[in-house]
Amino acid sequence: MKKNDLILSIISSLLLIFSFPNFDFEFLVWFSLVPFFIVISKKGLYQSFKIGFFIGFIFFLGILYWIIVAVHTYGNVNIIISFMILVLLVLYLSLFFGLFGFLTRLLQIHFSIKMILFSPFIWVFLEYLRSFLLSGFPWAILGHSQYLNLPFIQMADITGAYGLSFVIVLVNATISLVLFQWKKKAFPLKEFLATAFILLLFLTYGYLKIKIIETNLKGYIPLNIGIVQANIDQSIKWDENFQKETIEIYERLSLKLAQEKPDLIIWPETATPFFFQEEKKYQSIILSIPKRTNAFLLFGTPSYKIENKKVNHYNSAFFFSPQGKFLGHYDKIHLVPFGEYVPFGEYIPLGSLGEGIGNFKPGKNIFNFTLPNGKFGVVICFEIIFPDLCRRFVKTGANFLVTITNDAWFGKTSAPYQHFSIAVFRAVENRVFVARAANTGISGFIDPKGKILNQTKIFTEETINGTIRLSNEKTFYTLYGDIFAWTCSALLGLILIVLFSQKSKKSILR
Repeated sequence: MKKNDLILSIISSLLLIFSFPNFDFEFLVWFSLVPFFIVISKKGLYQSFKIGFFIGFIFFLGILYWIIVAVHTYGNVNIIISFMILVLLVLYLSLFFGLFGFLTRLLQIHFSIKMILFSPFIWVFLEYLRSFLLSGFPWAILGHSQYLNLPFIQMADITGAYGLSFVIVLVNATISLVLFQWKKKAFPLKEFLATAFILLLFLTYGYLKIKIIETNLKGYIPLNIGIVQANIDQSIKWDENFQKETIEIYERLSLKLAQEKPDLIIWPETATPFFFQEEKKYQSIILSIPKRTNAFLLFGTPSYKIENKKVNHYNSAFFFSPQGKFLGHYDKIHLVPFGEYVPFGEYIPLGSLGEGIGNFKPGKNIFNFTLPNGKFGVVICFEIIFPDLCRRFVKTGANFLVTITNDAWFGKTSAPYQHFSIAVFRAVENRVFVARAANTGISGFIDPKGKILNQTKIFTEETINGTIRLSNEKTFYTLYGDIFAWTCSALLGLILIVLFSQKSKKSILR
C-alpha cells in the first residue's frame, strides 16, 4: 500500500473510532468514509478489498480492544490466547469492510463513477448480514454513532438503525462524488440535491415525531421504577464466601429505594451469584424485600431445569409480586458464544471462557411479565444489541423494555458506554421506555424518543429512580422488522444479477 493510501486509510479508521462512545464525536462519521472512497477510487477489486479489510481491522481493533479485559482480566484466560481471540474476531469483522470495498469498486468499474451512490445499499446489506451470520454481532453499527442526535435517529421506528447507516454512507458517498467531479470542473447537482432531500426528510420526520411523542406520552399510564446498582466486583462475584454480603448489599439498597415508593425494583443480571431456586437460606431474605418495599421485584439469576433426565442451566430473570409470590421467569435466548456456551460444545470439550459462567442452554420463548397496568419484556445482557429479538417482546404486548446486564466484565473501558448507547435504538425503534440495570453501570432510563433521562456512573454503588410511561404504540419496525434492510439487500442483489448477466465472469474479475 502506498504511503498516501496508508495515511488516508488510517484517517478513515480513526474518524470511525472517534465517532463512537466513549469519544462521542459523532459528527466525524459524516465524512469518515470519504478517505476510504478516495483511496479505492482507482484501485482494482483485490486492492479495494485489501484496503477495506485494513480499515476495518483498525476500526474494530479500536472499538473492541476491551475484549482482552473481559477474557483475560476477568475470564482468567492466558493473555496470549486472549489477544488471539480479539484478533480472530477483528479479522472476521474486517471481512465485511473488505467486501464493502470490493463491491463498491465492482459497481464503479462496470457501470460508472456515480455508482458510488449505491454504496449505501452495499453497506446496509453487509451490516444486516453481520447481525445474524455466525450467531450475529451487530455491535458498532454505523447508525449507532448517532445515539445523541435525536432528530436524526427518529426514522429508526421505520427503517431500524440500518436506515441511519444508509444515510450516513450516502452522505459520505456524495461528498466523495463531489470531490471526484470537482477535479473535472463539474458538480453532480442532481445527486447532491437527492442526498440533501433524503437527509432533510430524516431530520424533518425526526423533529415532527419528537413533538408528537411528547404529546402522546402525557396520556400514558406512569410507572415508578427503582434500579439497584450494587457494584459487585467481578473478581469476587462468584466467591461463595461473599454471597451473604452480596445479598445484604442488594437488601440495603432496595430498602433505600423504598423511600421513593417504586412500583417495580430491578436488580441486574445474575444479581444472585447462586441458583436462587435451591439456596433456601437466602430465599427468605430476598422474598422479604418485595414485601417490605411493597414493590414488584425483578432480578437476574442462574437457574436450572431437569429436562430429559439431564440438568440444563439457564441465564434467567425471576419476577415476584409485592406479596413475594413467584410470577414467572424468562430464560435468555441469545447467548454469548464462548462466554455462556461453546458452539458444538457437546462435541468439542473446550469449556467456557468465563469464570462463574456455565455452559448455558438458550431459552426458547419470548415471555412478557405482567404488572397490574401493563406488561414488560426483559432482555439479558447483549440481547439488547439484537433489534429483531427486542421488537418481538413489544410486538407480543410489552409496554416497555427492561435490560439487565453485568458489564463488570468490561472493566473501565469504552465497552459499557457502547453497550448502553445501543439501548437507545431499541427505545426509538419500538417507541417504548427502556430501563437498564447494570451491576457496575451504566444503569438508567431511556424514553421513546431515545433521550437518556438519567444514568449512573460506572463502578459506583448507587440506586436510581425514574418514572416511565406504558406505551401502547406499535411502530412499523415493531410490526414488520427489517424490511428496509431486506429491500436494500434485494436491490443490491438485483443490481449484481444485471451486472453478471451483462458481463462474462472473466471480464468482471480481471
